[in-house]
Amino acid sequence: MWGPKLDVMAFAGAAAVALVLVGLAPRLAPDDEGGAWAFLVLVIAVDVAHVYSTLFRTYFDRRELKRRPLLYTAVPLAALLLLGGVSLLAPERLWTLLAYLALTHFVRQQVGWVAIYRARAVSAGLPYRASERILDDLTVYAATLYPVLHWHAHLPRRFEWFVPGDFLPVADGLWLRAAFVGYLALFVLYSFNALRRALLYRSIELGKHLVVISTALTWYVGIVATNGDFSFTAANVVTHGAPYFVLLFMYAKRRALVSAGLVRSIINKGVLGFLGVLVALAFFEELLWDRLVWHTHEALFGFLPPFELSELGLKLVTPLLMVPQATHYVLDAVLWRRGETSAAQAHAMGFDQTSA
Repeated sequence: MWGPKLDVMAFAGAAAVALVLVGLAPRLAPDDEGGAWAFLVLVIAVDVAHVYSTLFRTYFDRRELKRRPLLYTAVPLAALLLLGGVSLLAPERLWTLLAYLALTHFVRQQVGWVAIYRARAVSAGLPYRASERILDDLTVYAATLYPVLHWHAHLPRRFEWFVPGDFLPVADGLWLRAAFVGYLALFVLYSFNALRRALLYRSIELGKHLVVISTALTWYVGIVATNGDFSFTAANVVTHGAPYFVLLFMYAKRRALVSAGLVRSIINKGVLGFLGVLVALAFFEELLWDRLVWHTHEALFGFLPPFELSELGLKLVTPLLMVPQATHYVLDAVLWRRGETSAAQAHAMGFDQTSA
């Protein structure tokens, strides 16, 4: 997609870092959380910062805003109305709603990476049958959703997506064993098809396989094989955020060649400028969350006094603070389709390299 070295770093490298962090969890996070450094690095600098990287594809680009003003106005407004309504009418389900939106986003992103590699293979002359496309998608869904089903059947765990009780428990039973058999069967079928295609076309689709393998490893290790907050966070956010940073940087770098304004001024400062803006925005958001809602990270945010909100105040502020996340989830599902491929997007997704 971006070149062999960068692709391997973004997918296999991110997975390796995540798994090393999980392996070192007893030393790095003996309290199972990791303290301020883990929150700063994993949550702020990766998880929340990657949410704001979508700004380079949307709200930082004046021409893009003019192209689809209704979309970029309606999505955050609809998110605020939906989340605000749930917060006022059924506050106990607010985090459940956001958790399942986030889960859908995380799963669909992995499906999307595989789809990009598959489309690039087709562009390079390696055809795909409909059954192979279905097998690819089912394998990625199995790699992500079987661990999540296991999680639902073994609640409570020592970790959660956002807050305790956000996922709804289901009863364990024979269905979960059957799901595990299907999980294994799909990986066997995927492996046989990968071997068949390698022999038939004399080409190994390494990028796609790296996405599938890294997804399967990190989701299983972070959710099923371990049972800790630090391990889940490390396995979950690093492999999700790192490739997305690369995608958006590649997009913004190409976009800056033809569009003056905020995108160009930031990208001209290089990777550090790009990441610096994202981390600053993420830090500010978490500052608001902590001082207004959580009051749990004095080491990072104690330079400002906490502000105690009333029950109604919390019901109004919480959905407002959720809007950037929800907007990111929705726009990410819309923006990266082949039909939306501009020159910058084609470059970011590697299609200009394929056609060349």
